[in-house]
Amino acid sequence: MSRAASRVKESNMSYALYATLMSFGLLIGMLSLLEIGRRIGIQRKATGNYEEVGTGTVETAVFGLLGLLIAFTFSGAASRFDTRRQFIIEEVNDIGTAYLRLDLLPIDTQPALREHFRRYVEARLEGYQKLPDMAAAKTALAKATQLQGEIWRQAVSASRAPNASPAAPMLLLPPLNTMIDITTTRTLTAQMHPPPAIFALLFGLALVASLFAGYGMAGDTSRSWLHMLGFALVMAVSVYVIIDLEFPRLGFIRVDAFDQALVELRASM
Repeated sequence: MSRAASRVKESNMSYALYATLMSFGLLIGMLSLLEIGRRIGIQRKATGNYEEVGTGTVETAVFGLLGLLIAFTFSGAASRFDTRRQFIIEEVNDIGTAYLRLDLLPIDTQPALREHFRRYVEARLEGYQKLPDMAAAKTALAKATQLQGEIWRQAVSASRAPNASPAAPMLLLPPLNTMIDITTTRTLTAQMHPPPAIFALLFGLALVASLFAGYGMAGDTSRSWLHMLGFALVMAVSVYVIIDLEFPRLGFIRVDAFDQALVELRASM
């Protein structure tokens, strides 16, 4: 295995470990607060101060807000995941359209431009395949950006050649511009995530809800491990899935399969 491949594998493992530790920490925290809340309720019950009247309103508000926040973060993560996949398809279509319209240029100028296109697609693929090795990915994407400039300059020059099709500037340059623009769109979309405060609030609400739920369980003398573990586990898994959706090139939920469209495009060139 090459050193670069080893770095990528280690980075993937680091991310998976980090996300797993966060979710596991939430699971342990929720179980702990469920037990703490239950013991507080039992102590208050023993002193005759255990009251359930009026607490239901507070618990309903907290659990309602928690459910709303989970729905909001999950929906946003899933929406961004679908958007990232859609932009891969758009980039493939944009590159394919621009490549086909090279036929409008003089025949002697086409081979160089087609070779640049092949190298460009390879650089774009390499940039995403190198993730999460950010240094290698940035190097490959920088190479793709450089090739963009060369393709644009050569295409503009060739479209103005005397033997070029009169429609070449109008039919070739707009798709090229779109092909270049989609790279910026994909880069910025990959960096779009909820503010850290959203995740902090989600974790905080989950822990507070656990405390309230444990307090409400004090009315029973025996623990319901099924409910306690089930509640904490469902929350921890939900948070893990949300985090995984937010970083679809690092975890188990990935958009890599859609890169196959770029691979097939390169093979067709």
